[in-house]
Amino acid sequence: MTARQPGSSEIAAAAAMEPVAQVPVQQELPLAIINGQPLTELPQDLYIPPEALEVFLDAFEGPLDLLLYLIRRQNLDILDIPVAEITHQYMGYVELMKAVRLELAAEYLVMAAMLAEIKSRMLLPRQEQQVDEEDDPRAELIRRLQEYERFRQAAEQLDALPRVGRDIALAGAAPPALEARRAHPEVSMEELLLSLSEVLRRADMFESHQISREVLSTRERMADVLERLKGGQFVPFISLYSLEEGKLGVVVTFMAVLELVKEQLIDLVQNEPFAAIHVKVKGDVATSA
Repeated sequence: MTARQPGSSEIAAAAAMEPVAQVPVQQELPLAIINGQPLTELPQDLYIPPEALEVFLDAFEGPLDLLLYLIRRQNLDILDIPVAEITHQYMGYVELMKAVRLELAAEYLVMAAMLAEIKSRMLLPRQEQQVDEEDDPRAELIRRLQEYERFRQAAEQLDALPRVGRDIALAGAAPPALEARRAHPEVSMEELLLSLSEVLRRADMFESHQISREVLSTRERMADVLERLKGGQFVPFISLYSLEEGKLGVVVTFMAVLELVKEQLIDLVQNEPFAAIHVKVKGDVATSA
């Protein structure tokens, strides 16, 4: 029994059933985006004029800079300038700037007029004896060119110096935070006691004393003592005092007894040394009472 080979139609059907891997396709980059829409093809009616782009490489900062460039390019002596040739080249650059539609400053035209004047004066015939007497028409122009050249060289030398931000970058780093630890001084016991005594001395200077009126009156206590001695009998001296009144009551009672003795209203009697003291009102006071 032999195996049958699959036909071409069967192979195609099996290939159609298998998944086909998708290959990523690079999208075409647009040439430009106009009004938000990408432009991928150049328009067929695009017209670029032949003089649409012109490059003018030589740029000058003024007419003196242009004249100095023309002189240095031909290695001419600045003290002996061929005015006719320089004027011709200068006017050629002026016409070129007009052709490329550059804004021509008025000072270029003033210099062109000055060169034309010097050229005309140089072409005038002069006698030999007047050559030394008359000044050279180029003297003023030469002086201005030399002065401009000195300033230009000084500017180039200054520009060649290293400049911060262009040639030199300043590097900086913030210093780390340092915690300074200060050692506390040692304090002896003697210094501590001296400080304490100073504080106590200052406290004594600001100490206040509050004085209040006595609650008990000596005159009233004198009347109370006489009232207790009204019967004319001997009363023990210690019985006149009350413990509930405290020290203040003892002092007031004692002062009242002394005042009564001083006024000879009562008598203090003691039978023998170290015996108990008794108090008795005098006889005339008792009789009057």
